[in-house]
Amino acid sequence: MLFQRHQYQWLKFRVQRHVSILNSDSTIRACFVLQILEINSKTITVQPSSILDSVSGTIFANRSKAKLQQFLWEDALLDAQKVIELEPLSHVGYQLKHTALHGAQRYGEAVEAFQIMLAKLDSARGMQIRKLRDKYVSPFRAEGIIQKLIDVQLQSVPLRLLNTNTGLLCDREAQISAFKTTAEYEQLLLSIMKHADLPMERIADTVSKYFRYVMLSHRWGENEPLLHDIQDNVVYELKAVGGLVKLQSFCKLARHAGYHWAWVDTCCIDQNNNVELQSSLNSMFSWYRRSALTVVYLSDVPPSSKSGALAKSAWNTRGWTVPEFLAPKVIRFYQQDWTPYLDDHSPNHKESVEIIDELEDATGIYERVLVAFQPGMRDARQKLQWVSTRATTIPEDIAYSLFGIFGIHLPILYGENAQNALGRLLQEIVARSGDITALDWVGQPSEFNSCLPAHISSYAAPPRALPYLSEDQIQTVVSSLRHTAAVDQALKLYDQLVNMSAPRFANCRLRLPCIVFPVTEVRRRSGPDQEASSTYTVKADGLDDLSITTEENLIQFSRLRPTRRTFLLVRPWDRRLLELPEFADDEENLGDCPQFESPLDGSDESVVDSSGEEGLADSESCSRALRLIVRLGQPFGAFLLAQQRGGEYKRIASDYDITAEVKDVSSVHTMMDIRTLEIL
Repeated sequence: MLFQRHQYQWLKFRVQRHVSILNSDSTIRACFVLQILEINSKTITVQPSSILDSVSGTIFANRSKAKLQQFLWEDALLDAQKVIELEPLSHVGYQLKHTALHGAQRYGEAVEAFQIMLAKLDSARGMQIRKLRDKYVSPFRAEGIIQKLIDVQLQSVPLRLLNTNTGLLCDREAQISAFKTTAEYEQLLLSIMKHADLPMERIADTVSKYFRYVMLSHRWGENEPLLHDIQDNVVYELKAVGGLVKLQSFCKLARHAGYHWAWVDTCCIDQNNNVELQSSLNSMFSWYRRSALTVVYLSDVPPSSKSGALAKSAWNTRGWTVPEFLAPKVIRFYQQDWTPYLDDHSPNHKESVEIIDELEDATGIYERVLVAFQPGMRDARQKLQWVSTRATTIPEDIAYSLFGIFGIHLPILYGENAQNALGRLLQEIVARSGDITALDWVGQPSEFNSCLPAHISSYAAPPRALPYLSEDQIQTVVSSLRHTAAVDQALKLYDQLVNMSAPRFANCRLRLPCIVFPVTEVRRRSGPDQEASSTYTVKADGLDDLSITTEENLIQFSRLRPTRRTFLLVRPWDRRLLELPEFADDEENLGDCPQFESPLDGSDESVVDSSGEEGLADSESCSRALRLIVRLGQPFGAFLLAQQRGGEYKRIASDYDITAEVKDVSSVHTMMDIRTLEIL
């Protein structure tokens, strides 16, 4: 008994000495300590646990730490487990176990070990232990943080996505469940639990990266798989026929590129659910916008095709493909055999000069717009021209495909007919933006409103090119007008036009602010009787005579032979002529109209009054008013309106643009009849 006591004291002394060495010099943990402790290990383990548990736990803990430094995960795990057995109430063993499991990439088990470690810390006493516990986040709170970020991320993600790894179609719940089974989720959970101060940006980046998705842009073919064809089935295991070949190839391509999720319009939308269909069509532009990659599949472009094949592809004739290539930030084109178009393996074909140049020539859309398109109301007439020659299987879709381009959300009403769908879109553009360029068209009038076209093809011709004066010419005319009695009247006219309301639509009726010129004579010119259209000479107060060709049969009259029906030639009021800052500075908003130079650039020094700021302000107002007079004296696009029985008007559609011009610029201010007309 005495011998055993002395043996224990001697062993305890050696162990404590070893521990002291281990704590004071970490550089020998991996060599000296391992060698000595291997010799003593058997002796230690055969002693009664009640005597050596505490000291032995410290020995194994330090040996586990040493092995962790050597990345010996499994060995460190064994020692950590021994610490747990020797000191089950301590958090140390579970902390070491967690670290070893994390290093071995056994993340699920590492999370469990960390949770037990937190439970041990929660039940421990002492200020130091409590401070240690405060450094960590509970599993419940960590999961809540991740869930909130998942909810935010999925707000802008399609309702259903194809899991490229499993080949299964997943709804929201299945997408989240799939994430929670991944190593990425478990690593993120551990990081949050271990670091209470972990930046939210890092957490959000991890969530965002996992839920990145790839969109497909393609032309629908025969036998495309629909939702019911693939739901609850593994896409990769279905028989590869018809559109399934395309679907499988697309999913494999997305998976190979490192993306977990993919979306295809044929099978990821329930076409029979009107609510879902409407929501999806209104969200589609933003889905393409937020995609990590959009793949364009050119099914009719053979392998190894040369430049020019993209422009000739049927994909380039479809209405829906316009937003599908404008919205994404990253896009790649693939040929029939799923090889990159022009063998271009760059990550983003929007950065390929050769491909974008070809797309620019094929679509008529400028390169800078193709690369960095911004949705909105700007350049409405130009955007309408982009799709004017394209086709959609369902007539209404030609209008619906433009909703995202203009940043508009409207009800999707299949069966309303194409005229009504286009009319609702154009009505919204004019009403929200005040942009009247959408009224610049040639063709048949719409039943929705006579100021709107019946078909999108009416925008195919470029906007009319009107002559305009150079800045030097404008200044010359302004100077000549400044010394006449026209200045006061010009200021009054300017103030009147500043206060004109914007165009407004209500119940298919357009309230259009106009400058009105009453028609005094309509006379038909002689021509073949079999012609569908007739040409008329039209005279109006204050305007040069002009010719109008139309399919409508107009009443002929003159001052000597008047008619009870009122006809007007009108100039739709365009606020950009005022040269107010919000218009003068917004060059993109001017579309294809002449770019007016500011009158305050110093080109007309006479406007500067040395008497002070008040004089300068008066001179500036005078200059703007006179410049307005000059611009109103230039040729303009006119509408011919015919009054209806209820006092409203209808636009007479013409075969060609109607370009009118005032007779005398100096008398413009005396002939201005400004009204807001209601047009059916």
